[in-house]
Amino acid sequence: MSKPIKELVTQTYTRTYGTLSDACVVDVTRLNVNDATRLRAALARKGIKVQVIKNSLARRAFEGTPLAPIGAALTGPCALVTGGDSIIDVAKQLVEAAREFEKLTLKQAIIEGDPDLLDVTTLATLKGRKELLGDVAGLISSPARRLAGCLASPAGKIAGCLKAMVEKTEKAA
Repeated sequence: MSKPIKELVTQTYTRTYGTLSDACVVDVTRLNVNDATRLRAALARKGIKVQVIKNSLARRAFEGTPLAPIGAALTGPCALVTGGDSIIDVAKQLVEAAREFEKLTLKQAIIEGDPDLLDVTTLATLKGRKELLGDVAGLISSPARRLAGCLASPAGKIAGCLKAMVEKTEKAA
């Protein structure tokens, strides 16, 4: 590849991935063409993009960006997987796809530009943003529900006692 072409590819990588801070690295080279196409189409339907990259040019393009640490995972044939609602959702989709496409090799992922890379399968076990927001909402509303239950309980007991007293006086009369 000539030097001007390498520069163009590096610039393209920088434009495409320079602002991202999350990505997964996979190896799709052992997949046949039909499986690779099916995998890309299935992930694309979920807003996830798979792009085979040239490692040395990607490392150069990622220098000084949040994706710089992922350069360590770029060994051998690689594809960069980005998009989706969150990187955890992407990892979950990749683990699911790896069950269907046994030759898909999951490598590593980066979250928020953190220098510590994670295994994609480990990342898939974490809760996603929506799940965490649901947990937080549940924790916030839990004390209020308990308080409402406590306040309603004595009122219910008093109403039950009053009803019993009314019934008792009606029987006596």
